[in-house]
Amino acid sequence: MPASSITLPSSLIKRLLEAALATPDAEVCGLIGHRPETGYEVYPVANIARHPRSRFELDPAGQIEAMRRMRENGEALFAIYHSHPDAPARPSAIDIEQASYPEVLNLIISLQQRDAPGIRGWWLAGDGAEEAEIVIADNAEPSHSGDNRTRLPRRRRGSQ
Repeated sequence: MPASSITLPSSLIKRLLEAALATPDAEVCGLIGHRPETGYEVYPVANIARHPRSRFELDPAGQIEAMRRMRENGEALFAIYHSHPDAPARPSAIDIEQASYPEVLNLIISLQQRDAPGIRGWWLAGDGAEEAEIVIADNAEPSHSGDNRTRLPRRRRGSQ
C-alpha cells in the first residue's frame, strides 16, 4: 500500500513550480531521483507529445538518459512529475491509463491559477488514482510524518 503522506523539501517543490512557470504554455515533465545520503535530484525530460499544452510524453531518449544518470548516482526513481497549464493538479484519465510505475509517486503541478500554482501527489495505477498528502519541510527526507510542517490538503480523485 503506498504511503498516504509524503514529506518533501521546500527546495524541491520550489524547483518544480519554477520549472512549470517558466514554460506555462506546455506541460513540463521529468523524473526525480532520490538517495538518502544526497537527497533529491530533478531530471527534466523533454515533452514530445503532439499536443504538449494538454498532454505529456517523456522523450524516450531523455528518459533513458535520466534513468542511466540515476543509476550512476546510486539513486532510486522516486517520482515522475508533469504540469497542467490549464487544469487542476489531479490526474487525467489518460495519465491514469498510461501510468507505468504504480510504486512511484506522481507529482502534478497546476498552473490553472497562475498567481497560486499548486502541486499534488498521486499514486497511479491503470485502474485509478489515490492521492498522497504532501507535507512540505525545509530540509526533508521522504517520510510519513511531520509535526511542524506545512500540509497540503489530501483530496480524493474527483474533488476540487
